[in-house]
Amino acid sequence: MKQRLPLFIVIACILIVTIGLAYYLKGNHSTQHKEQAKPSYWIDPMEPEVHYPGPGKSHMGMDLVPVYPKADNPKTIHISSAVVQNLGIQTALVVKGPLSKRINTVGYIQSNEDNISHIHTYADGWLRKLAVKAVGESVHTGQLLFQLYSPTLVNAQSDYLLTLNSGNTGLINAAHKQLLALQISEQQIQQLTQTHQVSQLVDIYAPQNGVVIALNVREGMRVTPEMDIMSLSDLANVWMMAEVDEAQATWVKVGEPVEARFTAFPGKIWQGRVAYVYPTINATTRTLPVRIQFDNPNLELKPNMYADVDILVASSNPVVNMPLAALIQNSQNNHVILYLGEGRFQVQPVTVGMESGDRVEILSGLAVGDKVVTSGQFLLDSEANLSAGLQRLQTPTNTMQMGAEKNK
Repeated sequence: MKQRLPLFIVIACILIVTIGLAYYLKGNHSTQHKEQAKPSYWIDPMEPEVHYPGPGKSHMGMDLVPVYPKADNPKTIHISSAVVQNLGIQTALVVKGPLSKRINTVGYIQSNEDNISHIHTYADGWLRKLAVKAVGESVHTGQLLFQLYSPTLVNAQSDYLLTLNSGNTGLINAAHKQLLALQISEQQIQQLTQTHQVSQLVDIYAPQNGVVIALNVREGMRVTPEMDIMSLSDLANVWMMAEVDEAQATWVKVGEPVEARFTAFPGKIWQGRVAYVYPTINATTRTLPVRIQFDNPNLELKPNMYADVDILVASSNPVVNMPLAALIQNSQNNHVILYLGEGRFQVQPVTVGMESGDRVEILSGLAVGDKVVTSGQFLLDSEANLSAGLQRLQTPTNTMQMGAEKNK
């Protein structure tokens, strides 16, 4: 009869074999992993720009962590999760959708040149009475501007009276037209017809509402037809001149809506339209002048007022786009840092299209669903820091090697 081993001895043997096998497999797997993926160098997460040749502690006393390269792509680096966390790296998805074009710029108010009248006399003479005496005065249509004494106008009135006495309709009409051509008003002609009295002074009236923006005469001065006596500007409708960046020049079209905000009117948004897009770029500022038109019925907007301007451009068709913060630009190309997962990052060249706010169109180099790095401890502070930080992670410098020697 066979003698059976006690049950507890059998169980103990099974546990010993299982534990031994587990340790063996773990050690074998670790050895294979180390043979398959050897770290390129070690870094201190607090000082990732310094590369160390082996494990240990940094000269700052921190534990070193390995950085693994990806052998199939020299532009891909593999850093541990501890480094990713310490660098504060964040990512965003590449998406496809319409980009809302909104051009932010500045502008200033000026008179609508279509509503400016220049006042001249149509005959030599002298100003006897100047009713408007200062720039900035408001006038209305039909208001007296000044009175003029002119021998030419006196003789024209006398000729008209002679034709009236003749009774010749043709001569009367011709003389009447001559008075109108010399800027004598219809009201004065009717008075002359009724009274048969020649007026020594001819009244000159405002042809429109507006503000006096130029006044070049004083009472008693001799004036001639070529003199610009005064200028009137109707401010019920004004222009705004704005400058659009050259990169956005093709976006702007006549008729597009505009919003303007003035410091004089906090919280108020003024609505206008693009009235004209100039055909040439300013060679000095590299901007495109745009003229915008605003209604100003209460005359609140004054010439030379400064404003923040938003030109609202129609949305584009859906395009592949990403956050503008992810784009790295230099003299050679545009590129991004593409996140591949599991601590792997790759430098990816891209071709960009239009920019809209905080997003940029991607013409090539990325696909929808890709993840790009948008911020980090120092890599994404600025384009220069990002480029320099990536170069330091990829290529040790003499300073880094000196740090490694010091650690030894």
